[in-house]
Amino acid sequence: MQVREYKDSDVAQLKAIHARQGFDYAFPDLANPLFITKLVLEEDAPGDRKQSREEADDKPAGREEPNTKPASREEADSSSPRVVMAVLLRLTAEAYLLHDASAGTPRQRWQNLLALHEAARQDAAARGLDDVQAFLPPQVARSFGRRLARLGWRHDPWPCFSRRTGL
Repeated sequence: MQVREYKDSDVAQLKAIHARQGFDYAFPDLANPLFITKLVLEEDAPGDRKQSREEADDKPAGREEPNTKPASREEADSSSPRVVMAVLLRLTAEAYLLHDASAGTPRQRWQNLLALHEAARQDAAARGLDDVQAFLPPQVARSFGRRLARLGWRHDPWPCFSRRTGL
């Protein structure tokens, strides 16, 4: 087993793994510079393990078995390590909205939100970001979530987990 950086030559194996998973999302564009970490885990092919010392001692000294035929392409491919897993980290943005709830009427606050929302959307797109995440405090999730939905945000049915990377 070895963890290493992704190589372009891994893409076919990763696409096959993705297809076998059967999840309803497109295979990611790994050329996208937002993918800042691309690591794969590869395992040795089943017949490619190192010979144990006992197995080596069982053979008569100096007697190598001749290779009577060249390996076929399939045999050569099956003897090389294969990618069995990958982790891909893509940059995204987390939105924080700070607003004074006492400033203006509800209609003015909505108009202000619309203007700021569109400016932020354009700025994120200009910087090359594909998406933005918003984590809503429970006390406003229902009411403010409806407003976000009106602006095109969606509540993804996939649960979101987060983890701090520091020690």
